[in-house]
Amino acid sequence: MQGLADGYFVLPYTISNELAPMLNKPIPTTDHPAFVQAETEARDRFNGYLNVGGTRSPDWFHRELGKIIWDYCGMERTQQGLEKALSELPALYSEFKKDLRVTGNGESVNQTLEKAGRVDDFFQLGMLMCRDALDREESCGAHFRSEYQTAEGEALRDDKNYCHVSAYDWTGDPMAAELNKEKLEFETAHLATRSYK
Repeated sequence: MQGLADGYFVLPYTISNELAPMLNKPIPTTDHPAFVQAETEARDRFNGYLNVGGTRSPDWFHRELGKIIWDYCGMERTQQGLEKALSELPALYSEFKKDLRVTGNGESVNQTLEKAGRVDDFFQLGMLMCRDALDREESCGAHFRSEYQTAEGEALRDDKNYCHVSAYDWTGDPMAAELNKEKLEFETAHLATRSYK
């Protein structure tokens, strides 16, 4: 299930096609403006984690975040649960930014620092997943909203209103990502409701 959410499973199989056309071409140097900007942003981000000086480890926040996502944004979801998650996650994320403790420094390999960055990413992804699940008022695939099921307990899809890809633009605030809907059009395969009977 991890591969469905965080991309660590999918990325190695997809990135090579993007990089292949760049073979045997000059590599940008580290003084390229894009490199300088990316390096500065990364250093600022990691120094931010190191300088919090709080009392709780990234693992503690990872467990607390995981419990909220597991309880309210797992395979089965409800409007009430998603709203509860969206009320709890920003407060926990704020606590993460104020009470994070990262040992060591940023000058060598530091697994605690790496974990802090990953947990920060998971917070942002978790908030987005909850927002998207709340917006999607249907049951489909790995997204089962308890309010949207047939009398027999099967997933009740709403292809009329949700036959699109939800793509979000980053705004700098994980609770305010901007939704873009990309309509799906089927030419060969057609929509059909899956049945487990």
